[in-house]
Amino acid sequence: MTKQEVLNQNNLNQQVSDNELTNRQILRRIDHTQLKPYATWSDIDRLCDEAVRYRTASVCIPPVYVKQVHDAYGDKVNICTVVGFPLGYSTTAAKVAEVEQALADGCNEIDMVVNISDVKNGDYVKVEEEIRTLKRVCGEHILKVIIETCYLSEEEKIAMCKAVTNAGADYIKTSTGFGTGGATIEDIRLFKRYIGPGVKIKAAGGVKTRKDLILFIMEGCDRIGTSSAVSMLQGEQAQGY
Repeated sequence: MTKQEVLNQNNLNQQVSDNELTNRQILRRIDHTQLKPYATWSDIDRLCDEAVRYRTASVCIPPVYVKQVHDAYGDKVNICTVVGFPLGYSTTAAKVAEVEQALADGCNEIDMVVNISDVKNGDYVKVEEEIRTLKRVCGEHILKVIIETCYLSEEEKIAMCKAVTNAGADYIKTSTGFGTGGATIEDIRLFKRYIGPGVKIKAAGGVKTRKDLILFIMEGCDRIGTSSAVSMLQGEQAQGY
């Protein structure tokens, strides 16, 4: 860490200790998430009720529930869903079909997983073109690109920052929450150095406490994906994603 980064971190710790961010400000940046493979409608309904009550940025839910949530809640919740999730290696055509169905069902935001195999093969042009294709299908709807940092080298992360920027996506996102690791402050700092000015940052996985929420926001995250924001803001330790 450079001297300037140490100074910035000291300032950040002071801000955290001063409780600068209110719970309401934090919740406005939360993608309230339920993506477990065994999620029931009861789980999703509870998530959406909390999102309405606490005014979270969105609910992030499995594609199979998008239409049901839209029918039940209408414009009361901002619906986000996942594409190519969680492994990323489905074909571009399959991901396009997923996006089209999600938008038709009432989804507003898409979190796609890149083809991690293409990244590991160094085929960054192919990855960038897939992101560009999905953004074209999304149109005015938000596209977040999950690069799954836990599997990538620093060089690969930098290449993905450039690919996400060049392809015109709205966000770069650290993780699915289903990999071997989640978001780290170091990765957020790397993103800030290499993404373009029009790209925002979403952290997911690895955010366990209220202090963590504040740290990631103060470091530059516009969104945080978690299933545990409400409990964290009540002083509890996050469990799972």
